[in-house]
Amino acid sequence: MVSFFKQKRQGKQQDRKKEEEKQSKTTDYIESSLSDNMEIVKRKTGNSPDIIFRTVKISQNPEINTTIVYVQGLIDNPSVTDFLIESMMKNPHLSEKILPQKALDIISEDVVSLGGVETVNDWEKLFLMLLSGDSIIFVDGINKALVASTKGGDRRSIQEPSTHLTVRGSREGFTESIETNIAMLRRIINTPDLWIESMKIGTVTKTDVSIMYINGIAKKEIIEEIKKRLQRINIDSILESGYIEQLIEDQVMTPFPTMNHTERPDMVAGNLLEGRIAVFVNGTPFVLLAPALFVQFFQSVEDYYNRFDIASATRFLRIIVFIISIVGPALYVAATTFHQEMIPTKLLVIVAAQRETVPLPAVIEALLMEITFEILREASLRMPKAVGGTMSIVGALVIGQAAVQAGIVSPAMVIIVSITAIASFATPSYSIAISARLVRFAFIICAGVIGFYGMILAFIVLVVHLCSLRSFGVPYMSPLAPLNPQGLGDTFFRRPMWAFKERPKLISSKGNLKREGENQRPLPPESRGMKTSDGRKGDGNES
Repeated sequence: MVSFFKQKRQGKQQDRKKEEEKQSKTTDYIESSLSDNMEIVKRKTGNSPDIIFRTVKISQNPEINTTIVYVQGLIDNPSVTDFLIESMMKNPHLSEKILPQKALDIISEDVVSLGGVETVNDWEKLFLMLLSGDSIIFVDGINKALVASTKGGDRRSIQEPSTHLTVRGSREGFTESIETNIAMLRRIINTPDLWIESMKIGTVTKTDVSIMYINGIAKKEIIEEIKKRLQRINIDSILESGYIEQLIEDQVMTPFPTMNHTERPDMVAGNLLEGRIAVFVNGTPFVLLAPALFVQFFQSVEDYYNRFDIASATRFLRIIVFIISIVGPALYVAATTFHQEMIPTKLLVIVAAQRETVPLPAVIEALLMEITFEILREASLRMPKAVGGTMSIVGALVIGQAAVQAGIVSPAMVIIVSITAIASFATPSYSIAISARLVRFAFIICAGVIGFYGMILAFIVLVVHLCSLRSFGVPYMSPLAPLNPQGLGDTFFRRPMWAFKERPKLISSKGNLKREGENQRPLPPESRGMKTSDGRKGDGNES
């Protein structure tokens, strides 16, 4: 009796084991049986309801069983309905009796009127294309499948970018579709030398990643280095271009970004023409640009659309506000704590009267106000858009006024912190502004310890750190360090457009540095004489 139950238990275990082996078994190549293929697709996708199986009867050949498989929401419905299903059911090429072996060839050559038709026989590639929005055609009796390009679905339309806003310039911004983003660059740069190389990164997400560069302008060494770093990535998912940026950057332990990013096509086009490489990631409107230089984060596309004198003055202003955003509170802390003799007497009396009732040292007061403002700024970003701006403004006013009346902070400190915050918002690049926010705390602590000497020491460490950085082998502080006089015309000031004769030497290929021809400077006409009402030239003395 005991052996009977034991044998029965062993039989159940064997049946369960066989069932598990059957569930886990997936052949590498497509089978001839249509039912087996459909079973594999259902088992692999968990019988998900968005995987649609459409059985189609081929014209006058009802004995040929055909099934179309696609993912609802990823395909263009008119393409599948009009150019795939209806063509197979009513096409005259399939009106005669044909063998199943010839059905797939006829469908591929004469029936399907879609671009990108391909024959596939392995499951890995088939599932990759199915989940990318393509439609798969299975024919019973054939161990191959036909893949038709039907990518579509709802996507966000092209809109004005929310970052890098400009008064003058394009109003188009990138979207989350990598195909749309690449096409926008193709419209701007109409040259066959605009090369694109694509790959898929992420063992689970299999995200489309493409690098774009202009052949003959970009350095081959930098291109190969970027490709090598991308191919080295082994991660399960890539959800945004920030993943790529953190996995391929040169320096990890630094608050400064060594890759630039933007959602403006004209900004990417300008950088490509200088020799940089763009990295597109599907699912995000932000495109990475490499290599990146420190001075690049203070430049805006609008600088090249305006006159050089206006652009130079604006860039110089950005440098000043960036320095203020770093050392503003530190200067106040150092002057009021260690170097009161450097403050004018009348101003010193006012500051001393304000700080008479403040129980905290200046360094603690500055850190407290900076942390409070950072909390308000982070809260305004996470709040709904309708109340985020109101909350930040009201919170800053109420908390600042209440802190002054309570005697926790002085009015001068509130003014210094407010000016510093406004200065950080004036930086064109958000990534470099975040870096300034972090460095600011280090300067405050150094100023609170040994005053101006601490600030000078922190400044020396900062400069040495910046000079030690590299972006794909290119010095981060170039053309300032190492000094390159040819490249100084597009750093903290901008030379006239007619003087941009060469591309940056450290970024562009040596064989294609020339940007414009000779004698591009605009000149007035040879004769400056005034013209009379009848069109004749006069000397200006006619009555």
